[in-house]
Amino acid sequence: MAKTKILFVTHEMSPFLEISKISEITRQLPQAMQERGFEIRILMPRFGNINERRNRLHEVIRLSGMNIVVDNNDNPLIIKVASLPAARMQVYFLDNEEYFQRKKVFRDEKDFFADNNERSLFFCKGALETVKKLGWSPDVVHCHGWFSAMVPAYLKTAYKDDPTFKDAKVMYSLYANEEFGTLGPKYVEMAAQEDMSADEAAPYGDGSYVDLYKGALSYTDIAVFADEDIHPELKAYVETNGIRSFSPGGDEDYDGFAEVFDEFSTVDVESASA
Repeated sequence: MAKTKILFVTHEMSPFLEISKISEITRQLPQAMQERGFEIRILMPRFGNINERRNRLHEVIRLSGMNIVVDNNDNPLIIKVASLPAARMQVYFLDNEEYFQRKKVFRDEKDFFADNNERSLFFCKGALETVKKLGWSPDVVHCHGWFSAMVPAYLKTAYKDDPTFKDAKVMYSLYANEEFGTLGPKYVEMAAQEDMSADEAAPYGDGSYVDLYKGALSYTDIAVFADEDIHPELKAYVETNGIRSFSPGGDEDYDGFAEVFDEFSTVDVESASA
């Protein structure tokens, strides 16, 4: 049997960027899956506080040069890569000078960045376009953090017939206490401009934390409760809508994850968005 292919999409990963628990999970889980025989790829933004020299990032010329349209504007996408030799893993970084070259990640000293909605959409769409250009078709796309929230919808709508993703299933890990400020209703408006219909984008509501995740979950095949104290509205949404869920038996329940990934890639799990 061919190796199961898992794409991890996250806004943070240790040692490159450490904001929350997500960074450690996205560092250890891919390595554990790779050691169990899975084929993995990892994508994250190249935020301005990630030191290129210390982390030995370098541009991947063959992947760079694309333009990602957000709010009817073309935005150049640069792809960089870094290696974790001890883990034998590579991490791909999506870069754009306007969106990511800032000293802070999501907010300045006072406020959540007003264009976080655009930045998130650029990352989500750019991640999928990067995978297409890699010529690599994942069996599972595992998303972490609110910054990746539009990936499930893109996969199940704009990219549903793309040969790269047509058979891919979506897992979404939910965490507690994420750093967040509303993305506003324009998030949904911009998502629907070119890539999906207004009805398809509607589950994301007003761009609040809860609505953002309700939107993502409506296009998710398996929700992962990565913390015990997940927002109660999100837990209720998963249960009410019959979305399959998985609760790891601790942060290092790698065998449990491996079983889910194996089943997920070989069994036709009905999408919650169907």
